Amino acid sequence: MIDLQVQDKTHDEARQGEALILEAPVKADARKLYIESYGCAMNFADSEIVASILSETGFETTGDYHQADVIFINTCSIRENAETRVRNRLSQFGVEKRRNPKLIVGVLGCMAERLKSKFLEEERLVDVVVGPDAYRDLPNLIEQVESGHKAVNVLLSREETYADISPVRLNSNGITAFISITRGCNNMCSFCVVPFTRGRERSRDAHSIVAEAQSLFDAGYREVTLLGQNVDSYTWTSEDGLETVNFAQLLAQTALINPDLRVRFSTSHPKDITDEVLYTIAKYDNICNYIHLPVQSGNTRVLELMNRTYTREWYINRIDAIKKIIPGCAISTDIIAGFCTETEEEHQDTLSMLDYVKYDFAYNFTYSERPGTLAARKLADDIPEEVKKRRLAEILAKQQAHSLLRLQEWVGKTVRVLIEGTSKKSDQDYCGRGDSGAMAIFPAIDGVKPGQYANVLIEKCTSATLIGRIV
Repeated sequence: MIDLQVQDKTHDEARQGEALILEAPVKADARKLYIESYGCAMNFADSEIVASILSETGFETTGDYHQADVIFINTCSIRENAETRVRNRLSQFGVEKRRNPKLIVGVLGCMAERLKSKFLEEERLVDVVVGPDAYRDLPNLIEQVESGHKAVNVLLSREETYADISPVRLNSNGITAFISITRGCNNMCSFCVVPFTRGRERSRDAHSIVAEAQSLFDAGYREVTLLGQNVDSYTWTSEDGLETVNFAQLLAQTALINPDLRVRFSTSHPKDITDEVLYTIAKYDNICNYIHLPVQSGNTRVLELMNRTYTREWYINRIDAIKKIIPGCAISTDIIAGFCTETEEEHQDTLSMLDYVKYDFAYNFTYSERPGTLAARKLADDIPEEVKKRRLAEILAKQQAHSLLRLQEWVGKTVRVLIEGTSKKSDQDYCGRGDSGAMAIFPAIDGVKPGQYANVLIEKCTSATLIGRIV
Protein backbone atom coordinates (compact mmCIF):
# COMPACT_ATOMS: atom_id res chain seq x y z
CA MET A 1 0.00 0.00 0.00
CA ILE A 2 1.27 3.49 -0.83
CA ASP A 3 0.54 7.07 0.11
CA LEU A 4 -0.81 8.52 -3.13
CA GLN A 5 -0.17 12.06 -1.90
CA VAL A 6 3.49 11.60 -2.83
CA GLN A 7 4.92 13.86 -5.50
CA ASP A 8 8.43 12.38 -5.65
CA LYS A 9 9.44 10.54 -8.81
CA THR A 10 11.24 7.65 -7.15
CA HIS A 11 8.32 5.26 -7.51
CA ASP A 12 5.46 6.84 -9.45
CA GLU A 13 2.36 4.72 -8.91
CA ALA A 14 0.60 6.32 -11.87
CA ARG A 15 3.31 5.05 -14.26
CA GLN A 16 3.21 1.38 -13.21
CA GLY A 17 2.68 -0.76 -16.31
CA GLU A 18 3.24 2.17 -18.62
CA ALA A 19 4.03 1.32 -22.24
CA LEU A 20 6.98 3.41 -23.35
CA ILE A 21 6.87 4.75 -26.91
CA LEU A 22 8.78 7.11 -29.15
CA GLU A 23 6.94 10.15 -30.44
CA ALA A 24 7.73 9.25 -34.07
CA PRO A 25 8.54 5.94 -35.82
CA VAL A 26 12.07 5.27 -37.01
CA LYS A 27 10.96 3.75 -40.30
CA ALA A 28 7.75 2.29 -41.67
CA ASP A 29 9.00 -1.30 -42.05
CA ALA A 30 10.77 -1.52 -38.70
CA ARG A 31 10.09 -4.38 -36.31
CA LYS A 32 7.87 -3.35 -33.44
CA LEU A 33 9.03 -3.34 -29.81
CA TYR A 34 6.58 -3.03 -26.88
CA ILE A 35 8.12 -2.25 -23.47
CA GLU A 36 6.05 -2.15 -20.29
CA SER A 37 7.74 -0.97 -17.08
CA TYR A 38 7.13 -1.49 -13.37
CA GLY A 39 8.90 -0.28 -10.26
CA CYS A 40 11.17 2.65 -9.58
CA ALA A 41 12.53 5.41 -11.79
CA MET A 42 15.66 3.31 -12.42
CA ASN A 43 13.53 0.76 -14.27
CA PHE A 44 11.92 3.41 -16.47
CA ALA A 45 15.39 4.81 -17.24
CA ASP A 46 16.60 1.29 -18.07
CA SER A 47 13.71 0.84 -20.52
CA GLU A 48 15.03 3.87 -22.38
CA ILE A 49 18.46 2.20 -22.58
CA VAL A 50 16.86 -0.99 -23.95
CA ALA A 51 14.97 1.00 -26.59
CA SER A 52 18.22 2.74 -27.58
CA ILE A 53 20.10 -0.55 -27.95
CA LEU A 54 17.37 -2.18 -30.02
CA SER A 55 16.73 0.88 -32.19
CA GLU A 56 20.26 0.32 -33.53
CA THR A 57 19.10 -3.08 -34.83
CA GLY A 58 15.99 -1.76 -36.59
CA PHE A 59 13.30 -1.76 -33.89
CA GLU A 60 10.80 1.01 -33.24
CA THR A 61 8.52 1.21 -30.22
CA THR A 62 4.75 0.80 -30.22
CA GLY A 63 2.12 1.51 -27.61
CA ASP A 64 -0.06 -1.40 -28.78
CA TYR A 65 1.26 -4.86 -27.89
CA HIS A 66 -1.07 -6.43 -30.48
CA GLN A 67 1.23 -4.90 -33.13
CA ALA A 68 4.47 -5.99 -31.49
CA ASP A 69 7.08 -8.45 -32.72
CA VAL A 70 8.78 -8.37 -29.32
CA ILE A 71 7.17 -7.69 -25.92
CA PHE A 72 9.33 -6.92 -22.89
CA ILE A 73 8.20 -6.37 -19.30
CA ASN A 74 10.76 -4.48 -17.24
CA THR A 75 10.16 -5.77 -13.74
CA CYS A 76 10.60 -4.89 -10.08
CA SER A 77 11.10 -7.24 -7.11
CA ILE A 78 10.72 -4.69 -4.33
CA ARG A 79 7.07 -5.39 -3.55
CA GLU A 80 4.91 -8.47 -3.83
CA ASN A 81 2.12 -6.74 -5.73
CA ALA A 82 4.59 -5.84 -8.50
CA GLU A 83 5.26 -9.54 -9.08
CA THR A 84 1.53 -10.29 -9.07
CA ARG A 85 0.94 -7.59 -11.68
CA VAL A 86 3.68 -8.96 -13.92
CA ARG A 87 2.40 -12.55 -13.74
CA ASN A 88 -1.12 -11.39 -14.56
CA ARG A 89 0.21 -9.37 -17.47
CA LEU A 90 2.18 -12.34 -18.80
CA SER A 91 -1.00 -14.42 -18.92
CA GLN A 92 -2.61 -11.68 -21.03
CA PHE A 93 0.36 -11.63 -23.39
CA GLY A 94 0.02 -15.42 -23.63
CA VAL A 95 -3.31 -14.96 -25.41
CA GLU A 96 -1.59 -12.81 -28.03
CA LYS A 97 1.27 -15.32 -28.35
CA ARG A 98 -1.18 -18.12 -29.12
CA ARG A 99 -2.58 -15.94 -31.88
CA ASN A 100 0.90 -15.06 -33.14
CA PRO A 101 3.39 -17.89 -32.38
CA LYS A 102 6.30 -15.82 -33.75
CA LEU A 103 5.79 -13.19 -31.04
CA ILE A 104 8.77 -12.99 -28.65
CA VAL A 105 7.96 -12.34 -24.98
CA GLY A 106 10.71 -11.40 -22.53
CA VAL A 107 11.16 -10.42 -18.90
CA LEU A 108 13.77 -7.80 -18.03
CA GLY A 109 15.12 -6.30 -14.84
CA CYS A 110 15.21 -7.27 -11.18
CA MET A 111 12.53 -9.95 -11.22
CA ALA A 112 14.20 -11.56 -14.23
CA GLU A 113 17.42 -12.06 -12.29
CA ARG A 114 15.68 -13.43 -9.20
CA LEU A 115 13.10 -15.69 -10.88
CA LYS A 116 14.90 -16.75 -14.06
CA SER A 117 14.26 -20.49 -13.71
CA LYS A 118 10.60 -20.03 -12.81
CA PHE A 119 9.99 -17.82 -15.82
CA LEU A 120 11.60 -20.28 -18.22
CA GLU A 121 10.12 -23.43 -16.69
CA GLU A 122 6.72 -22.37 -15.35
CA GLU A 123 5.82 -19.38 -17.53
CA ARG A 124 6.44 -21.27 -20.77
CA LEU A 125 5.40 -18.36 -22.94
CA VAL A 126 8.54 -16.44 -21.80
CA ASP A 127 11.29 -16.69 -24.43
CA VAL A 128 13.88 -14.27 -23.06
CA VAL A 129 15.01 -13.53 -19.50
CA VAL A 130 17.51 -10.67 -19.16
CA GLY A 131 18.98 -9.12 -16.03
CA PRO A 132 19.70 -5.40 -15.61
CA ASP A 133 23.39 -5.70 -16.50
CA ALA A 134 22.89 -7.68 -19.73
CA TYR A 135 20.88 -5.35 -21.99
CA ARG A 136 23.74 -5.02 -24.49
CA ASP A 137 23.23 -8.74 -25.21
CA LEU A 138 19.56 -8.29 -26.23
CA PRO A 139 20.10 -8.32 -30.04
CA ASN A 140 21.99 -11.60 -29.73
CA LEU A 141 19.40 -13.10 -27.37
CA ILE A 142 16.56 -12.18 -29.74
CA GLU A 143 18.44 -13.94 -32.55
CA GLN A 144 18.73 -17.05 -30.35
CA VAL A 145 14.97 -17.10 -29.84
CA GLU A 146 14.32 -16.62 -33.54
CA SER A 147 16.49 -19.68 -34.20
CA GLY A 148 14.29 -21.75 -31.90
CA HIS A 149 15.97 -21.54 -28.48
CA LYS A 150 15.13 -19.98 -25.16
CA ALA A 151 17.57 -17.22 -24.20
CA VAL A 152 18.77 -16.06 -20.81
CA ASN A 153 21.46 -13.71 -19.52
CA VAL A 154 21.21 -12.59 -15.93
CA LEU A 155 24.91 -12.21 -15.19
CA LEU A 156 25.63 -9.31 -12.87
CA SER A 157 28.54 -7.02 -13.64
CA ARG A 158 30.97 -5.01 -11.53
CA GLU A 159 31.69 -2.67 -14.45
CA GLU A 160 28.53 -2.14 -16.53
CA THR A 161 27.13 1.40 -16.28
CA TYR A 162 25.85 1.92 -19.87
CA ALA A 163 27.78 5.20 -19.79
CA ASP A 164 28.32 5.20 -23.56
CA ILE A 165 24.65 4.64 -24.46
CA SER A 166 22.50 7.69 -25.05
CA PRO A 167 19.04 6.64 -23.85
CA VAL A 168 16.09 7.06 -26.18
CA ARG A 169 13.70 9.32 -24.27
CA LEU A 170 10.43 7.41 -24.20
CA ASN A 171 7.07 9.04 -23.47
CA SER A 172 9.04 12.17 -22.67
CA ASN A 173 7.46 15.55 -22.18
CA GLY A 174 10.68 17.02 -23.57
CA ILE A 175 11.14 18.97 -20.34
CA THR A 176 12.19 16.57 -17.57
CA ALA A 177 14.49 13.54 -17.80
CA PHE A 178 16.24 10.96 -15.64
CA ILE A 179 20.01 10.35 -15.75
CA SER A 180 21.39 7.21 -14.09
CA ILE A 181 24.64 7.95 -12.24
CA THR A 182 25.15 4.65 -10.40
CA ARG A 183 24.01 1.06 -10.77
CA GLY A 184 23.65 -1.56 -8.08
CA CYS A 185 23.85 -1.16 -4.32
CA ASN A 186 26.37 -2.04 -1.60
CA ASN A 187 23.91 -1.56 1.27
CA MET A 188 22.59 -4.86 2.52
CA CYS A 189 19.31 -3.74 4.09
CA SER A 190 17.73 -6.89 5.44
CA PHE A 191 14.36 -6.27 3.74
CA CYS A 192 15.69 -5.43 0.27
CA VAL A 193 16.48 -7.58 -2.78
CA VAL A 194 18.23 -4.88 -4.83
CA PRO A 195 21.85 -5.93 -4.03
CA PHE A 196 20.98 -9.44 -5.25
CA THR A 197 19.13 -8.33 -8.40
CA ARG A 198 21.21 -5.31 -9.47
CA GLY A 199 24.61 -6.32 -8.11
CA ARG A 200 27.36 -4.33 -6.48
CA GLU A 201 27.45 -0.56 -6.70
CA ARG A 202 29.47 1.13 -9.43
CA SER A 203 29.59 4.77 -10.43
CA ARG A 204 29.33 6.04 -13.96
CA ASP A 205 31.97 8.24 -15.62
CA ALA A 206 31.32 11.80 -14.40
CA HIS A 207 32.15 13.27 -17.81
CA SER A 208 29.50 11.12 -19.50
CA ILE A 209 26.89 12.23 -16.95
CA VAL A 210 27.63 15.93 -17.43
CA ALA A 211 27.71 15.45 -21.22
CA GLU A 212 24.29 13.76 -21.13
CA ALA A 213 22.87 16.57 -19.03
CA GLN A 214 24.35 19.14 -21.42
CA SER A 215 22.86 17.38 -24.45
CA LEU A 216 19.46 17.26 -22.75
CA PHE A 217 19.60 20.99 -22.02
CA ASP A 218 20.62 21.69 -25.62
CA ALA A 219 17.60 19.63 -26.76
CA GLY A 220 15.24 21.80 -24.71
CA TYR A 221 15.02 19.84 -21.45
CA ARG A 222 14.97 22.01 -18.35
CA GLU A 223 15.14 19.51 -15.49
CA VAL A 224 17.25 16.41 -14.87
CA THR A 225 17.03 13.96 -11.98
CA LEU A 226 20.26 12.15 -11.11
CA LEU A 227 19.34 8.58 -10.20
CA GLY A 228 20.97 5.92 -8.08
CA GLN A 229 20.04 3.47 -5.34
CA ASN A 230 22.30 5.60 -3.12
CA VAL A 231 23.44 8.76 -4.90
CA ASP A 232 25.45 10.03 -1.92
CA SER A 233 27.96 7.19 -2.24
CA TYR A 234 28.71 8.17 -5.86
CA THR A 235 32.48 8.18 -6.39
CA TRP A 236 34.13 8.02 -9.80
CA THR A 237 37.88 7.83 -10.38
CA SER A 238 39.43 8.16 -13.83
CA GLU A 239 41.41 5.24 -15.22
CA ASP A 240 44.69 7.11 -14.75
CA GLY A 241 43.76 7.83 -11.14
CA LEU A 242 44.32 11.57 -11.56
CA GLU A 243 40.66 12.62 -11.18
CA THR A 244 38.12 11.68 -8.52
CA VAL A 245 34.60 13.08 -8.39
CA ASN A 246 32.24 12.66 -5.45
CA PHE A 247 28.50 13.34 -5.42
CA ALA A 248 28.75 16.93 -4.19
CA GLN A 249 31.20 17.72 -6.99
CA LEU A 250 29.00 15.98 -9.57
CA LEU A 251 26.01 18.05 -8.42
CA ALA A 252 28.02 21.24 -8.84
CA GLN A 253 29.30 20.24 -12.30
CA THR A 254 25.73 19.51 -13.44
CA ALA A 255 24.37 22.73 -11.99
CA LEU A 256 27.06 24.76 -13.79
CA ILE A 257 25.78 23.63 -17.21
CA ASN A 258 23.22 26.44 -17.16
CA PRO A 259 21.26 28.30 -14.47
CA ASP A 260 18.05 27.35 -16.29
CA LEU A 261 18.74 23.62 -15.93
CA ARG A 262 17.06 22.49 -12.74
CA VAL A 263 18.81 19.59 -10.96
CA ARG A 264 17.16 16.98 -8.73
CA PHE A 265 18.45 13.67 -7.35
CA SER A 266 17.19 10.46 -5.77
CA THR A 267 17.76 8.57 -3.52
CA SER A 268 19.93 9.67 -0.58
CA HIS A 269 20.99 7.39 2.27
CA PRO A 270 21.09 8.78 5.83
CA LYS A 271 24.47 7.18 6.54
CA ASP A 272 26.14 8.84 3.54
CA ILE A 273 24.58 12.26 3.01
CA THR A 274 27.27 14.81 3.90
CA ASP A 275 27.36 18.46 4.86
CA GLU A 276 29.37 19.01 1.66
CA VAL A 277 26.35 17.88 -0.37
CA LEU A 278 24.05 20.12 1.67
CA TYR A 279 26.28 23.19 1.23
CA THR A 280 26.46 22.47 -2.52
CA ILE A 281 22.65 22.42 -2.72
CA ALA A 282 22.52 25.69 -0.80
CA LYS A 283 25.14 27.29 -3.08
CA TYR A 284 23.41 26.72 -6.43
CA ASP A 285 19.93 28.13 -7.00
CA ASN A 286 19.16 25.55 -9.69
CA ILE A 287 19.77 22.53 -7.43
CA CYS A 288 16.32 21.88 -5.98
CA ASN A 289 15.86 22.32 -2.25
CA TYR A 290 14.36 18.88 -1.92
CA ILE A 291 15.85 15.70 -0.41
CA HIS A 292 14.33 12.22 -0.29
CA LEU A 293 15.84 10.68 2.85
CA PRO A 294 14.31 7.27 3.69
CA VAL A 295 14.06 6.65 7.43
CA GLN A 296 12.16 3.29 7.25
CA SER A 297 11.69 3.29 11.05
CA GLY A 298 12.05 5.78 13.88
CA ASN A 299 13.39 3.18 16.30
CA THR A 300 17.08 2.28 16.65
CA ARG A 301 16.52 -1.41 17.44
CA VAL A 302 14.31 -1.87 14.38
CA LEU A 303 16.81 0.05 12.24
CA GLU A 304 19.51 -2.37 13.42
CA LEU A 305 17.33 -5.35 12.44
CA MET A 306 16.84 -3.68 9.05
CA ASN A 307 20.66 -3.31 8.80
CA ARG A 308 20.25 0.36 7.97
CA THR A 309 23.60 1.15 9.72
CA TYR A 310 22.41 4.34 11.42
CA THR A 311 20.52 5.13 14.60
CA ARG A 312 17.53 7.32 15.33
CA GLU A 313 19.92 9.93 16.72
CA TRP A 314 22.10 9.87 13.58
CA TYR A 315 19.05 10.37 11.36
CA ILE A 316 17.84 13.30 13.47
CA ASN A 317 21.34 14.81 13.21
CA ARG A 318 21.09 14.70 9.41
CA ILE A 319 17.60 16.24 9.48
CA ASP A 320 18.87 19.03 11.74
CA ALA A 321 21.78 19.65 9.35
CA ILE A 322 19.43 19.88 6.35
CA LYS A 323 17.17 22.38 8.12
CA LYS A 324 20.14 24.48 9.29
CA ILE A 325 22.08 24.55 5.99
CA ILE A 326 19.07 24.65 3.62
CA PRO A 327 16.27 26.48 5.47
CA GLY A 328 12.87 25.50 4.10
CA CYS A 329 14.22 22.44 2.27
CA ALA A 330 11.48 19.95 1.39
CA ILE A 331 12.09 16.48 2.81
CA SER A 332 10.34 13.23 1.93
CA THR A 333 10.88 9.71 3.19
CA ASP A 334 10.06 5.98 3.06
CA ILE A 335 8.51 4.19 6.04
CA ILE A 336 7.84 0.48 6.60
CA ALA A 337 5.05 -0.33 9.05
CA GLY A 338 5.10 -3.63 10.93
CA PHE A 339 8.66 -4.81 10.33
CA CYS A 340 9.64 -8.06 12.04
CA THR A 341 9.20 -7.98 15.86
CA GLU A 342 8.26 -4.27 15.88
CA THR A 343 6.49 -3.42 19.15
CA GLU A 344 3.82 -0.80 19.75
CA GLU A 345 6.38 1.38 21.54
CA GLU A 346 8.72 1.15 18.54
CA HIS A 347 5.86 2.05 16.21
CA GLN A 348 5.28 5.12 18.39
CA ASP A 349 8.93 6.07 17.78
CA THR A 350 8.17 6.16 14.05
CA LEU A 351 5.12 8.36 14.65
CA SER A 352 7.23 10.69 16.79
CA MET A 353 9.79 10.90 13.98
CA LEU A 354 7.01 12.07 11.67
CA ASP A 355 6.15 14.77 14.20
CA TYR A 356 9.80 15.81 14.54
CA VAL A 357 10.55 16.11 10.82
CA LYS A 358 7.11 17.03 9.42
CA TYR A 359 7.88 15.51 6.02
CA ASP A 360 6.47 17.16 2.92
CA PHE A 361 5.39 13.74 1.66
CA ALA A 362 6.20 10.06 2.12
CA TYR A 363 6.07 6.58 0.68
CA ASN A 364 4.44 4.40 3.33
CA PHE A 365 4.28 0.60 3.15
CA THR A 366 3.39 -2.38 5.27
CA TYR A 367 6.27 -4.84 5.53
CA SER A 368 6.19 -7.51 2.82
CA GLU A 369 8.71 -10.33 3.10
CA ARG A 370 10.79 -10.70 -0.08
CA PRO A 371 12.29 -14.15 -0.80
CA GLY A 372 16.07 -14.26 -0.71
CA THR A 373 16.53 -11.32 1.62
CA LEU A 374 18.32 -11.52 4.97
CA ALA A 375 15.05 -10.78 6.77
CA ALA A 376 13.30 -13.66 5.00
CA ARG A 377 16.10 -16.03 6.00
CA LYS A 378 16.66 -14.95 9.59
CA LEU A 379 13.67 -12.98 10.90
CA ALA A 380 10.09 -14.05 11.52
CA ASP A 381 7.42 -11.98 9.77
CA ASP A 382 5.44 -12.07 13.01
CA ILE A 383 3.31 -8.93 12.95
CA PRO A 384 -0.33 -9.78 12.08
CA GLU A 385 -1.62 -8.15 8.89
CA GLU A 386 -4.39 -6.33 10.72
CA VAL A 387 -1.79 -4.77 13.06
CA LYS A 388 0.39 -3.76 10.09
CA LYS A 389 -2.59 -2.13 8.38
CA ARG A 390 -3.64 -0.27 11.52
CA ARG A 391 -0.11 1.05 12.06
CA LEU A 392 0.09 2.08 8.41
CA ALA A 393 -3.23 3.91 8.71
CA GLU A 394 -1.88 5.84 11.71
CA ILE A 395 1.24 6.78 9.74
CA LEU A 396 -0.83 7.82 6.72
CA ALA A 397 -3.17 10.00 8.78
CA LYS A 398 -0.30 11.81 10.45
CA GLN A 399 1.62 12.26 7.20
CA GLN A 400 -1.38 13.61 5.32
CA ALA A 401 -1.84 16.22 8.03
CA HIS A 402 1.83 17.19 7.73
CA SER A 403 1.65 17.30 3.92
CA LEU A 404 -1.24 19.74 4.12
CA LEU A 405 0.58 21.81 6.73
CA ARG A 406 3.72 22.05 4.57
CA LEU A 407 1.75 23.06 1.47
CA GLN A 408 -0.21 25.67 3.42
CA GLU A 409 3.11 27.39 4.13
CA TRP A 410 3.31 28.25 0.42
CA VAL A 411 -0.07 30.03 0.32
CA GLY A 412 0.45 33.74 -0.31
CA LYS A 413 3.97 33.20 -1.65
CA THR A 414 5.24 33.35 -5.23
CA VAL A 415 6.84 30.12 -6.49
CA ARG A 416 9.07 29.73 -9.54
CA VAL A 417 7.46 26.82 -11.37
CA LEU A 418 8.78 24.82 -14.32
CA ILE A 419 5.71 24.27 -16.52
CA GLU A 420 5.54 20.58 -17.46
CA GLY A 421 2.29 20.57 -19.46
CA THR A 422 -1.45 20.92 -19.18
CA SER A 423 -3.36 19.70 -16.16
CA LYS A 424 -4.93 16.25 -16.35
CA LYS A 425 -8.29 17.74 -15.35
CA SER A 426 -8.38 20.72 -17.73
CA ASP A 427 -6.48 21.76 -20.83
CA GLN A 428 -7.13 25.36 -19.75
CA ASP A 429 -4.73 24.90 -16.84
CA TYR A 430 -1.00 24.29 -16.72
CA CYS A 431 0.78 22.10 -14.19
CA GLY A 432 4.35 22.20 -12.99
CA ARG A 433 6.57 21.86 -9.95
CA GLY A 434 8.27 24.37 -7.76
CA ASP A 435 11.64 23.87 -6.13
CA SER A 436 10.14 21.66 -3.40
CA GLY A 437 8.67 19.18 -5.89
CA ALA A 438 5.06 19.98 -4.99
CA MET A 439 2.73 20.07 -7.98
CA ALA A 440 1.12 23.43 -8.78
CA ILE A 441 -1.95 24.01 -10.97
CA PHE A 442 -2.65 27.42 -12.52
CA PRO A 443 -4.55 28.90 -15.52
CA ALA A 444 -2.69 28.93 -18.83
CA ILE A 445 -2.03 32.36 -20.30
CA ASP A 446 -0.88 33.56 -23.74
CA GLY A 447 2.87 33.83 -24.24
CA VAL A 448 3.77 31.22 -21.63
CA LYS A 449 4.18 27.56 -22.56
CA PRO A 450 5.47 24.22 -21.22
CA GLY A 451 9.23 24.11 -20.83
CA GLN A 452 9.33 27.67 -19.52
CA TYR A 453 9.55 28.92 -15.95
CA ALA A 454 6.73 31.02 -14.53
CA ASN A 455 6.26 32.88 -11.26
CA VAL A 456 3.06 31.55 -9.71
CA LEU A 457 1.31 33.21 -6.80
CA ILE A 458 -0.07 30.41 -4.62
CA GLU A 459 -3.60 31.30 -3.55
CA LYS A 460 -4.75 28.04 -1.94
CA CYS A 461 -3.90 24.35 -1.72
CA THR A 462 -5.26 20.86 -1.22
CA SER A 463 -3.39 18.21 0.77
CA ALA A 464 -1.40 17.35 -2.39
CA THR A 465 -1.52 20.31 -4.79
CA LEU A 466 -0.76 24.02 -4.87
CA ILE A 467 -3.27 26.20 -6.73
CA GLY A 468 -2.52 29.70 -7.99
CA ARG A 469 -2.00 32.03 -10.96
CA ILE A 470 0.89 33.39 -12.99
CA VAL A 471 2.03 36.86 -11.92
